[in-house]
Amino acid sequence: MAQTKPPYGSVLIKADHILEFLSRHNNPQRLSDIAKQTELTNPTALKILNTLLLIGYVQKDPDTKMFSLGPRLIKYANKSLHQISIKQIAQPHLEQLQKVTTETVHLGIYELDHIKYISKIESKKPVSLYSEIGKSIPLYCSAMGKAVLADFTDQQIEHYIDHNPLIKKTENTIVTTHALYQEINKIRTQGYAFDDGEHDFEVFCIGSSITVDGKNYGAISVSLPKYRLTDEILADLISNILICKTNIIEELT
Repeated sequence: MAQTKPPYGSVLIKADHILEFLSRHNNPQRLSDIAKQTELTNPTALKILNTLLLIGYVQKDPDTKMFSLGPRLIKYANKSLHQISIKQIAQPHLEQLQKVTTETVHLGIYELDHIKYISKIESKKPVSLYSEIGKSIPLYCSAMGKAVLADFTDQQIEHYIDHNPLIKKTENTIVTTHALYQEINKIRTQGYAFDDGEHDFEVFCIGSSITVDGKNYGAISVSLPKYRLTDEILADLISNILICKTNIIEELT
């Protein structure tokens, strides 16, 4: 049997073990502990750490001589997240959400003070809802939009209202600043938003935003004709959309 050749650049694997060990600890670590936990000798671990220190992947406290992850990794981590498609991450969770609710599911992103649909899984029930990928809807009268607004700071919300008149779409549309702030405060507490016939009178929608460390990646929603909504179905929708949201966020962190 042919022997497997050791991978080229095995020192990189050792460096990865060190970085992985440091990532599991919130506090700086001693050289001896790093070497022991990564099964390296102290001199070998120190050589690798000094190289990682030189390129900013780790940092060293000048007083304690202890090591922790460096700031340069943050740049690459953030860049990686920007390059990952939220649609790609969310799609299997959206499919599961549609399966358990049997209603129409959307994924939208915040764009130019609107929510833009980027994914839709339609209900197979006799009556489905009109929406299309690429369509944009206002924040203030949509479940996904209000959920995203609730993650804004008060200053950002004030700026939004100043530049976006609250136009009446249906008799249920929120058209006063006071009422919108009341709604946002409620959403911040419960973690989800309703569109109770505020954009399309016959449609009920529940939405929740996908925000990680202050960065919003979009929002998810479940929509259905209002005549199908019951208290039992509403409770089920709330539970399942929060599960979906949690599962997506776990993949982003």
